[in-house]
Amino acid sequence: MGLKRRLSTLDLIILGVGGAVGTGVLFGNAGMAEVAGPGVVLAWLVGALFYTFIGFTYVELSRAFPEAGGPSRYSLYTHGRVTNLINAFSDLIWYLFIPPIEALATVEGLNYFYPHFVSATTGFPTALGAVGGAIVMFLFLPFNYYGIRWFRNATDWLGGVKLLLYVLVAIGFITFAHFGNFSLHGGFVPFGVSGVFAAIPLAMFAFGGIRVIPDYAEESTDAKSSMGRSIIITLIGQTAIYVLFAVAFLASLNWAQVHIPTGDWAKLTTLPGNPFLAIVSGKSNMGWLLAATIIIAIIGPFITGYIYQGGGSRVLFAMARTGFVSRQLKDLNQRYAIPGWSLLVFAIVGAVVAYISEPLPSIYSLITDAVVAGYLGFAVNPVAMLALRRQGRPGTVRGGGVLATLAFGAAGLIAFWSGWPSVPYAVALLAIGSLAFGIAYRVRGGFTNAIWYIVYILFLTAMTYINSGMATPLVTLDQGSIIVAVVSMAVFLPWGVASRMEHTQTEEELAVAVEAS
Repeated sequence: MGLKRRLSTLDLIILGVGGAVGTGVLFGNAGMAEVAGPGVVLAWLVGALFYTFIGFTYVELSRAFPEAGGPSRYSLYTHGRVTNLINAFSDLIWYLFIPPIEALATVEGLNYFYPHFVSATTGFPTALGAVGGAIVMFLFLPFNYYGIRWFRNATDWLGGVKLLLYVLVAIGFITFAHFGNFSLHGGFVPFGVSGVFAAIPLAMFAFGGIRVIPDYAEESTDAKSSMGRSIIITLIGQTAIYVLFAVAFLASLNWAQVHIPTGDWAKLTTLPGNPFLAIVSGKSNMGWLLAATIIIAIIGPFITGYIYQGGGSRVLFAMARTGFVSRQLKDLNQRYAIPGWSLLVFAIVGAVVAYISEPLPSIYSLITDAVVAGYLGFAVNPVAMLALRRQGRPGTVRGGGVLATLAFGAAGLIAFWSGWPSVPYAVALLAIGSLAFGIAYRVRGGFTNAIWYIVYILFLTAMTYINSGMATPLVTLDQGSIIVAVVSMAVFLPWGVASRMEHTQTEEELAVAVEAS
């Protein structure tokens, strides 16, 4: 028995857009505007451009290998087990921490009705809020457990309603028409291009919806034809909503009403909770907008959370297929044809992470830093794409060489812009996980093929340190960005492609390698 093919192109688009539009668009604009001002609009557009490059690598690779959790397996076919172990754990960390973030965001939305879930002084979950986050993690389970058909139907309906509400809410906030915010307080880019760059990592967190699509490729009715359309349309849909919300945030911001000095962009992160709720709460004549904002503050992250829980279970399922975790995690539920054990493990770990956000409030910051590991995972795909072409597999994306080069440079910049200490936190988790499971499951073979990747991660970590981890940075953000982009594309990309295996491993060869280990 295998996974069931039930997802059409439209289903994948709703899955991608509905899964992406959640916490990031509601909470991210205030944080992005803190460092970029109105340039937040440019940050979303640049982020979309970067993700477009990365998206095309997913298009080609998911067509070549349309399998569950595919992005956590592509490098296995070109660079072997060690590279893939690091790549897969990068993806796993990304997925392990996003559902708890969304679960806690759902609880924060409920805090409007019962203000005991979030501390009014720290902004961190209270003990009750942490318990609520853990409960929400288990409430995600039914949407993933009862088979891909149930998941598809629920996501089509809930995702469609969610996206409609998001668009209506954004338009409602634009009608406040404080358009002077775009130019009167330091201009459109009051902190220069560096501010726009610094805001982009927050945007990249929100664009992760296209990453979920290839994870469900094995359950697509026609992966080879639907992957490209669904990924590109998802990118366009995400970008439209994100830019719309950025404009809505700026157009609705009344400085006096939210008790922030006029034009003091740096104080925007002091807005309590959901900034859109803070803005609309004092508008007695906009009751419908307040109600709609509360609804999306609850259902938005909830839908994103259960979609990422499902996607993450496919990543764990893929790792079990490769032999990086217990083989039991690749077992499918006999009735519903879903990776049941992987799903349960994901829910339990996510619930624990959500729960300890109260006794260990620093974990709340750490889980948002840890998703940077996912950006390190992006970087492998352009290399794997070019390696496959060098191994003789024909490309399916026009201009693939140029796009893969730009995608690799973009992945490096996204990680670099995440800054210190986000990058070392993510790298530390990645190193601990890779070493522990590599030793436990005796992962060997292909170490020399992975040296470029290890050095690349160390290079990005060092660059973030000399830019933002030192008391007196050795390079500015602009200078560091140029160095990272040039060195990534001129040194590490060709090194990575040259480090490929001589031929693409087949499933039979991989199975033998796993048995031997």
